Amino acid sequence: MSIDEALGPLFLLILLGAFLGWRRWPGDAFWPHLERLIYFLLFPAMLLATLATTDVSQVPVARLGVVLLGSMAVLATLLWTLRARLNLDAAAFTSVFQGAVRFNTYVGVAGAAALHGNAGATTAAVAVALMVPVVNVLCVASFVAAGTLGPSSVAKSLSALLRNPLILACLGGIVLNFSGIGLPGWSEKTVSLLGRAALPLGLVTVGVALRPQALMRLDAGVWTANLTKLILMPTLVLALAMALGLDPVSRDIALLFAALPTATSAYILARQLGGDAELMAALITGQTLLAMLTLPVWLFLVG
Repeated sequence: MSIDEALGPLFLLILLGAFLGWRRWPGDAFWPHLERLIYFLLFPAMLLATLATTDVSQVPVARLGVVLLGSMAVLATLLWTLRARLNLDAAAFTSVFQGAVRFNTYVGVAGAAALHGNAGATTAAVAVALMVPVVNVLCVASFVAAGTLGPSSVAKSLSALLRNPLILACLGGIVLNFSGIGLPGWSEKTVSLLGRAALPLGLVTVGVALRPQALMRLDAGVWTANLTKLILMPTLVLALAMALGLDPVSRDIALLFAALPTATSAYILARQLGGDAELMAALITGQTLLAMLTLPVWLFLVG
């Protein structure tokens, strides 16, 4: 399958969501409930089913982790080193940080499955298991270090991290896989059916979350986050993947996750933890639209 054929339908679902959000159909109250259903039930079910029932031994977990987490650590350090030169206040910097290191999980997993089928979905699930805990810790730490959080907020953030449904689903899937239990009886088909609904619905909600009016904001924070996320991160990941000799599937999925736009959930975190929510909205919208151009280019470069 060509890159356009794999990614085109995903982008169309995002644009469908943007259209539905613009028309406010079926109503503003509908979408937050759907997002919660996807986040707490459908997407965890997909991760659990994938990790519990597939042969993850075929994925070079250690090298994939070095590539993805190493690149994330390098760029996070670079941002903190350049913080003074960026001349951003604490709230704006935390949004830039989220915009540079977070990734849209729905687009990543859907893209991986479209590009490489079951092998891609399995590698993507491993990538999520590696990256989600780390990126959440890094982002909460950025709010703490920037001084936008009080002690009570820190405790609440850490508690939410421990109860993160994606992290729990990944841990559960890994335990079930390595214990040999898997998903016995009807549970495998039931959980798999739930998981299949996650990706198309998740992509539509990505589109609903876009805020076109936020695109009017073009300042140092926007340029820094977009350059880091869409150019520097994929460049570093691709260089490391080639240096470590990742197989084509793992290399493609690592590059895919590196070139993803930031997560729509970053807007909620910015509002709750003292970030610049308007800047975050501009980053989410701008990166999602730009990634429709840059993501196919990155994947085309590696064939």
